[in-house]
This record gives sequence, structure tokens and C-alpha cells, in this order.
Amino acid sequence: MKITKILVALSFLFAVSTANAGELTVTGSMEVTYNSQGGSTTGNPLGTDRELTFTGSTELDNGVTVTVMQDTDDNLGYGDNKITFGGVAGIVDIYVGADGSPVDAIDDVTPTAYEEANGSGSGTLNDIGGLSGEMGIGVKFGLPIVGAVDIKYVPKADSNETSDNVNSGDSSASVGSGESISIKTNLADLPVIGSFLDGATLTTGYETAETSTVNNTTDRHDLTAALNYSVGNFAFGYQKKMHNEGETSVAADEVRYHDEAMGLVYSVNDQFSISYNTYESRRHNNADANYVQETDAINIGYTVAGMTIGFQEASTDNANFVQNAEDDSRTLGISVAF
Repeated sequence: MKITKILVALSFLFAVSTANAGELTVTGSMEVTYNSQGGSTTGNPLGTDRELTFTGSTELDNGVTVTVMQDTDDNLGYGDNKITFGGVAGIVDIYVGADGSPVDAIDDVTPTAYEEANGSGSGTLNDIGGLSGEMGIGVKFGLPIVGAVDIKYVPKADSNETSDNVNSGDSSASVGSGESISIKTNLADLPVIGSFLDGATLTTGYETAETSTVNNTTDRHDLTAALNYSVGNFAFGYQKKMHNEGETSVAADEVRYHDEAMGLVYSVNDQFSISYNTYESRRHNNADANYVQETDAINIGYTVAGMTIGFQEASTDNANFVQNAEDDSRTLGISVAF
């Protein structure tokens, strides 16, 4: 297996190297929000979110860097972690851990002044990148013209983040492996036409996971492509996504979603910006009605030093794919990063 060969080569590479003294940094953020939902009981509108990340790094005598990351959940409990060996052979970064997936990282990359169109709870979102919480091994590298490539392989997509010297055993025995890949291309680097595409970026991704190794079912698939363009004080982005849940049981039909996201941002200055964002989701489910869900949102963002103040007014028609159902939200958030 190619992955095994990479690990063997990597082990030999580090066996003949020594590490220099490293350093540890702690970063984090905290956000407080005020959220109200139109047409429903809001209850207590105040909420908080906090993140804390520990990062350590060192460098081997052969120039390879080693970086470890550990973050926490809202209760300061065990979160995701990742170890990265950077600059292996001078061309590739190799990482092991459960810190997201390449496709999860590009779920919605359209520009916004504060949140995605449905980022504050308006409407129903079916995320792509379901391998985000899975333990896997990945590689990152750059290719001429193509751009930045990120590939992750998950041997067993059973949602277990096991500790060292153990394995996940027979937990969720019926699920199989998964793969995720993303590519970010700076279109200005394209030959001949690149000079006309300065400021444009194409981001693509594909992910798949085996839903069952014992039943005659189909796999889960995610596919996305996003085009972002910025010029002067304006930034525009358009993204299409497809999420196919596959057959989770022999008798179940496939359910899939075809989504479109769009964002237009105007930056008044370096601190203040405003955006218009939309999100449209089309569900294909033979067992239910499939009314098109549409979300429109206005975002305002203001940043000063490490603090960001954001506001979103969002409105969704045919919420949760139910005809004439509405789901409106209004959110004010203040976040501080350190």
C-alpha cells in the first residue's frame, strides 16, 4: 500500500535526524452572540462559543519541521489533534490526525462580511465533508499551475478518535474507509490566459466514504467547485455543491442535495465591510416533498485589533424543504481572538 510505504520512508527519515528545541504557543477565541428567530419562541437569546488551541513546533537537523496541534471543545475537554511533518523531501507535508478534512475546509468559501447565508441558524444545511472528525493520514503539496493540493485517507470512518497504542476495534464494524481531496488553483498562474484572471481563484473538492462493507449499498459522495474573484474593494464568489448520502441500508433510496452559494462583499475600508449572501438547496428524496429552500442574508462586519463585531439578518423560504415554511433569524455577535 502506498500509504504504508510513505510511513516507512518517513520513519527512516526521522530515525537519522535529531530535533532542535521547540516552542509552544496557545491561541484561542471567544464569541458572544444575541440571536432571535422570527415566528418562533426565542427563549434566552444569549450564547457563547470558545476555542483554545495548543501548538508546538520544532525542526529536525535535516530541515524537516514537526508541528503538533491540540484543541479543546467548549468544556475544555479533548478535541481534535494533528501532527504534521513539514517539508519532507523538500516538497510535501505529511500529517496524521483528526483535524477536519480537505473538503470540510471548503464547505462554503464564498466571501462574507460575517457569516455564511445560513451560518446563524436560518434554514437547514447539509454539510459536505463528513470525514472532518475522522482519524486519517494526509499529504499537502503544491504543483505548478494546478496549485495547492490536500489529500486525506481515512482507514476506518467509524468516528473514533483513538489514543496511542490502541485501535478502534470492531466499533461500527460495517463502515469502510474514506478519501478526501481539495485543490486550490490561482487562475492567474494559468498559461496564456492567466494575465486576464488576476484575482480569481478556483477551489475544487471531492470526498467519498464507504457507508457499508457488509450490505449491498452505495457510498457517500461529496463534490464541490467554487470560483472567487476580488478586485479593488469588491469580492465575489459562487459555489456549487453536491452531497449524495448514498444508501444507508439496502431498502433505502439515495438522498442527495444540489446546493448553490453566492457572496458579494464590499469593503468600505480595512475594518468595515458589508455583504449579500444567498444559499439555495435542492433536495432529491423519493420519500418526501422536495421544495427548493432559499436563504438570503445581509451581513455587516467591523474589525478592530483582535475584536470583530458582526451582524446578520437572514430569511429562508421553504425552510427544511417544507412548502411556505419560513425561518428568519437576526444575529449580533462579538468575538475576540488572542
